[in-house]
Amino acid sequence: MLETIAIILLVLWLLGLVTSYTMGGLIHILLVIAVVVILVRVIQGRRI
Repeated sequence: MLETIAIILLVLWLLGLVTSYTMGGLIHILLVIAVVVILVRVIQGRRI
């Protein structure tokens, strides 16, 4: 579940970069959340 959310957030962030359409810092906050989720899963020893 968290893995899917992280992937979706990364895709949205990349779309924001490609289209140069960002709603303030929201898309970058979503990227940070996605990275944190991935790091937590790696630290816990789960496969990504």
